Amino acid sequence: MPWIDGARWYEARHAQNRKPAHYRCPLCGGQLPSMSEHILIFPEGDHSRRRHAHTECVLRARRQGRLPTREEWRLNQPPDLDGGSSAGQGALARLKALFRRP
Repeated sequence: MPWIDGARWYEARHAQNRKPAHYRCPLCGGQLPSMSEHILIFPEGDHSRRRHAHTECVLRARRQGRLPTREEWRLNQPPDLDGGSSAGQGALARLKALFRRP
């Protein structure tokens, strides 16, 4: 599904449909039965793009690394060399020290 491939991270929460509506799981394409427990997933925290998915499908995708959380995504980002974060400031200082003239 295109919306899954484009997002960098996902927010998720348990849900139970309280109305007799059917949804299609974006991960497997199967139907979610009305009134069943499932998980809502939000690409990059955008609640307007929420999707209803089978709990098992979300757990499988998480194990495969296909639905990283915001924190997991941040941990895999390179350090900010412009000094925007304390980790980036340390990296920038080390780079400057390497190229300092004696």
